[in-house]
Amino acid sequence: MSFESVSTSSVSRASVTLKIDGFGAYKNQKGETKAVTRFTWTNSNKVSVQIINYGATITSIKVPNKQGKIDDIVTGFDTIQEYLSSKNRYYGATIGRVANRTAKGKMTVEDVEYNLAINNGPNHLHGGLQGFDKVLWNYHISRSKVILTYHSADKEEGYPGDLLATIAFELTPDNDFIIDYKAVVSKPCPVNLTNHSYFNLAGHGTGAKELYKHQITINADAYTEVDETAIPTGNLIPVSETVFDLRVPKILGDVITKVPEAPGFDHNFCVTRISEKDVVFVAKAFHPPSGRVMEVYSNQPGVQFYTGNFMPEDESSQGKGATYKKHGAFCFETQIYPDAVNHEHFPKVILNPGSTRNRSLPLNERSCPDFQIRWKKIGSATYFLCQFSVAESNREWKEGRTKEKTDFKSMPVGL
Repeated sequence: MSFESVSTSSVSRASVTLKIDGFGAYKNQKGETKAVTRFTWTNSNKVSVQIINYGATITSIKVPNKQGKIDDIVTGFDTIQEYLSSKNRYYGATIGRVANRTAKGKMTVEDVEYNLAINNGPNHLHGGLQGFDKVLWNYHISRSKVILTYHSADKEEGYPGDLLATIAFELTPDNDFIIDYKAVVSKPCPVNLTNHSYFNLAGHGTGAKELYKHQITINADAYTEVDETAIPTGNLIPVSETVFDLRVPKILGDVITKVPEAPGFDHNFCVTRISEKDVVFVAKAFHPPSGRVMEVYSNQPGVQFYTGNFMPEDESSQGKGATYKKHGAFCFETQIYPDAVNHEHFPKVILNPGSTRNRSLPLNERSCPDFQIRWKKIGSATYFLCQFSVAESNREWKEGRTKEKTDFKSMPVGL
């Protein structure tokens, strides 16, 4: 299939339709004009998900609230030009080779020091100046599955060795939106792929007013202390008697202004786990007016809770008919701790040749009243599960009674 020009087509499999069309074009760093492709799945339950192959980016997830009203709950844009602009804060993008920050862009792997691209003050962030979020991924179609691939060359953004990343996306008739990540390397290299979707369970354009109504729970007894440039100091600080103690539900608006020396949360929480392989409850967000609930399960050691602190305070960032401002959305990014390559006592982030790092992400969506989305990452490295549902009441949410929760916990690792 040509990547230079894209015509509208569709693929149907059972009750799922995959529409393939263009999403504009742009000039890459070599001055070459590249066409961007959009993929839209729709099933018989009227669930729809959109992605584009620029940045392997999720551009839309539309879901119902407790009254059955469908809203788009992720930030994004209508044109490729907007994704290329400074308005784009990694909205919905695939992040790699390494998510989060690396101190001063320096790392040592097998006694060799590497200098990574600097793009966040003095540090390296989210893969660098030209991370996986800013490249065009190749694609092919397998029935109703979209498979994206990207070859990251040796020394790209300063990283050692070649890396081949493969992501497979599919929406099923049962409302599972499945994302499978795979990465292999030719040299030892840190690898930590993630997705950077921004959520507002009230709807992507409802802003801070509705975000502050969310109730947040995070299963973490500690967080990674950071310096003035958001780099971990190496200290793991107990959350007890601090604003970071989110082990019981807290209304976001009551705590976000109390984060010390920061405009909100942008911290890695150290997930409380029994062992490295166990899938445990990580986090939950609940928006009472809409009834939408988001739950996260993972075997990853950390989760970055980010509250859109660096979204603009003016009207400069607009997308999909909405204005995105500071504290307009949040992220739960399961991960290995930031700057893990420079802290021996942090969980290991190095991937070696001959090993495969798998991450799989199914989103399960059902019609109201028991609508859910599941995000799951499975394999040798990670397992992540995010569930959305509609709570009938605050009491039901606080008691943790959401559909199929027990089944989620019993799902085996490495399927």
